[in-house]
Parts: sequence; structure tokens; C-alpha cells
Amino acid sequence: MSLSIAIIGAGSLGRRLAWRAARAGYRVSLEDVLPSNLEHAREAIRREVPAESILAGGGGICFVSSIEDAVRRADLVIDCVPDELESKLEIFWLLDRMAPPHTIFVTPTTSLSIADLGACTYRAEKCVAIAASPVELAELAVSSDAEIVLGIANATAAETIDVVQEFCRHLGFLVRTELIA
Repeated sequence: MSLSIAIIGAGSLGRRLAWRAARAGYRVSLEDVLPSNLEHAREAIRREVPAESILAGGGGICFVSSIEDAVRRADLVIDCVPDELESKLEIFWLLDRMAPPHTIFVTPTTSLSIADLGACTYRAEKCVAIAASPVELAELAVSSDAEIVLGIANATAAETIDVVQEFCRHLGFLVRTELIA
């Protein structure tokens, strides 16, 4: 399955995940509301990663300045906003209204409940957490064979879990799934 990926936030984590996903062959839209963050990400990727290494995987990165443009055709969205309740609620609210109904939401968090975040959407069955802070995940995103833990809720659909696990494995992560109450 060829997924279209949207990454919200072009900081260190967003940039690293975008590069890794593009290298794995995914089409990636990298979004940030601050033009300077997008330009910094574009320059950092250009400096750190030869273009041919991304294109060899068949994927690519499109830099966009609005959430709507990023998620319009996304199958999977990863938010890289701060791990704070207000930030996560705001991004989930926006994503729920702008993304197509089939889109899966993935969020790195160490302190927030994916069940509670998912309950704030019309698609709780399509919400998954990565049990890591954005800083921890940014560090893992440069490692090969790093293990990540997917946090799921009772409402998370088996198909959603399968898609996210497969995506993470294609990025080179070892994946473990845990039910988070």
C-alpha cells in the first residue's frame, strides 16, 4: 500500500521523519506555519541528505505552509507539535476537520492519553500514539533499528494498528504495541 504522509511541524523531529519516510518511498508533505521553519527544514535536508538518496527510494518531500494543504490527500498524519494538552487538542481538532475520513492520526506523547485525544475526534478508531516525547523520537529517527512503542486505546481499530505498524517498520523501526488505558 502506497501511503501519502503528512507531517505537521518542520522542527528537528518533523524534518527527520520526513527524510526517513521519503527515503522509504513515501510521498511526504511537510508543514509548518512559520515560513522560517520550513525554509530551515528545506536547507537542513538539502545539506544533510543527497537528493538522489531520497529519490532512489521513490518518495519525495513537498514543503507546504498550511495544514489544509498538507492533509488534503493524506492517508497518515504525524503531528510534531509540543507535547502539551492544548497544542495536541488544537491540532487534533484541525486535523479532524481538514483530513479525509480515512486519514490516520499518529502523535508522539509521553504524558497524554491517546484515548482522550481520540475521543475529541470523529475517528477515535484511527488514532495512535508513539510513546516517546518529540525530542526522544527525533533522536530515535536517526538511529537504525530503534524500537518504538505504539500506544493504542480500546477504540483503536485493528486495521489502523496494522497500517501504522507497517509504516513504522518501513522506516526501519522495531515496533511494539501496548494498550494504554
